[in-house]
Amino acid sequence: MNKVILTGNLTKDPELATTNSGVSVCRFAIAVQRTFKNSEGEREVDFFNITVWRGLAENCHKFLKKGSKVAVVGRLQNSSYEASDGSKRYSTDIVADDVEFIGSKPADGGDVAPKSTPSVKKETTELEPIDDDSLPF
Repeated sequence: MNKVILTGNLTKDPELATTNSGVSVCRFAIAVQRTFKNSEGEREVDFFNITVWRGLAENCHKFLKKGSKVAVVGRLQNSSYEASDGSKRYSTDIVADDVEFIGSKPADGGDVAPKSTPSVKKETTELEPIDDDSLPF
């Protein structure tokens, strides 16, 4: 099983791009504070690169900004590439399946103020009764 759950703050504004086939991809990094203090009494921070695809990518780009607090659920993905000097480099990113917008923390320390508030309309439909004899269990 490959599952990662992180909560942290964006280190910069998210960047949105589109693949050659027209699929949206958004990349951003989050800072996650460790739960324990080091020998100097300070909490260290880890930085993680996040990649989000399709509609969720567009929403992340639209509603998140530097300092926004998010919860990310996804998986680790390792990759390698050849650097310009010919050396082989490795990268580990989190490919997010779900991003929860917890809030935002502006860089100037002011009040919390998202770019805008997403609105979601849910349609209610009536469910048809199920015949117990048609269930496979």
